[in-house]
Amino acid sequence: MNTDVFITCAVTGAGATTDKSAKVPVTPAEIADACIEAAKAGAAIAHAHVRDPATGRGARDPALYREVVARVRDSGVDVVLNLTAGMGGDLVIGSAEKPLPLNPDATDMVGAEERLAHVTELLPEICTLDCGTMNFAEGDYVMTNTPSTLRAMAKRVQALGVRPEIEVFDTGHLVFAKQLVREGLIDDPVMIQLCMGIPYGAPDDLASLNALVANIPAGWVYSAFSIGRMQLPYVAMAALAGGNVRVGLEDNIWLQKGVLASNGDLVERAVTILTAMNARILGPAEVRERLKLQKRW
Repeated sequence: MNTDVFITCAVTGAGATTDKSAKVPVTPAEIADACIEAAKAGAAIAHAHVRDPATGRGARDPALYREVVARVRDSGVDVVLNLTAGMGGDLVIGSAEKPLPLNPDATDMVGAEERLAHVTELLPEICTLDCGTMNFAEGDYVMTNTPSTLRAMAKRVQALGVRPEIEVFDTGHLVFAKQLVREGLIDDPVMIQLCMGIPYGAPDDLASLNALVANIPAGWVYSAFSIGRMQLPYVAMAALAGGNVRVGLEDNIWLQKGVLASNGDLVERAVTILTAMNARILGPAEVRERLKLQKRW
């Protein structure tokens, strides 16, 4: 069991959750407030996507990230910012019988440099690296991250001095993460996020979690989470498996059956679970030291 645990709060994703809960932040001001709320509740790291304020759909406009980061930094609240670099790898085929042309309204495929434009400008302490391609939930959407794209992104992030959080959705993603390390594209300490329960990646059963954890090299720092109703049970499971914790409205909008959560609610519940297990919650300063992060502000 890990007895010194840090909590990441993923405050808003790119998924269609805004019509299910009014508590999912959409505008840059709302997203920044969610990061601040999570930090005050006990999260050391705030993981953020941005959304189009007009539509609520996931976006990657650097101006939106710029406002979020400025608001958090100006708040005086200490939190490690982790910005997604996952947007720009969205491929949606036309249909099963006619895959081409691609769906122009849903496909968003850009180069490695453009996917990292906001990271290059804003230099967060952490950004994500989705370490593989997979069928993501239903329909014709493919989360697309080719080996050449990932190598280019890893090299760029390394040059910027930003710590990549390697998102592992299935076993092959962990294999490729090890390959990036062997090639010298990921520096120590290596940081892994095990993303469980997402169709059609690794399921969130205990055997699958243990199999992934057993294949993480010694010295790597890892967290684990599951989506939906298993998010809060995974707080305990992740710590018992030797890892750290992620909660937040990106992955789950419920505190309990029939009760919509805020990001702060989910972090507070995670703190309650972990302290009841006699685990100590790490703050942002301790996380920076552990992960050797470069604080820019």
